[in-house]
Amino acid sequence: MAAADGSGAGGAAGPLFAGLADVSISEDIPVEGEITVPVGSHSPEDDFSTLDEPVKDTIMRDLKAVGKKFVHVMYPKKSSALLRDWDLWGPLVLCVSLALMLQGGAADSKDDGGPQFAEVFVIIWFGAVVITLNSKLLGGTISFFQSLCVLGYCVLPLTVAMLVCRLVLLAGAGTVSFIIRLIVVVAMFAWSTLASTAFLADSQPPNRKALVVYPIFLFYFVISWMILTFTPQ
Repeated sequence: MAAADGSGAGGAAGPLFAGLADVSISEDIPVEGEITVPVGSHSPEDDFSTLDEPVKDTIMRDLKAVGKKFVHVMYPKKSSALLRDWDLWGPLVLCVSLALMLQGGAADSKDDGGPQFAEVFVIIWFGAVVITLNSKLLGGTISFFQSLCVLGYCVLPLTVAMLVCRLVLLAGAGTVSFIIRLIVVVAMFAWSTLASTAFLADSQPPNRKALVVYPIFLFYFVISWMILTFTPQ
């Protein structure tokens, strides 16, 4: 009985592994060697590290990067230049410059111009954060800090408008002065709005772009209104 079972098991296994007897390794095929993983070509940039360079070179490189972003804002076009290498140095410089130029206005207290300086910071940074969160909730594809970078750099035309208005006010605060300031502020407001939408347009769903542009319009409108209504003490 056991012999019968053994022969039955052998008969069942025989057809299952019958093909293994014909498998052989040719003598021409090497069965030894080294396993290597192909990698890309090594470039000198792979060894580059900012920790090994002088502080002067680091500062100059950052200043050049900020300057290039300023050029992109002054000549706006659909580009990812502000999105690739984002930074907040440029927005910080523009915010401080605008806040300093807005100090000493008639809306300030008699003691100091602190509230005006703080007001500019709150409006710019808090407004930029709100617009960024709105963009993300509507399905935007850029990161939080990339949006802050674009909105901050696009304050540059309004900062130029504030500088021009300060120079015009040195000549007087009459009707002609107001008309000149109005034209300059309106032009720079349109420039800031168009520049920011040019950089952020491709990151929004096509059917929700209007919902993103409207808060941006209000953001730069408030800053423009502060510049236009500024009158020195």
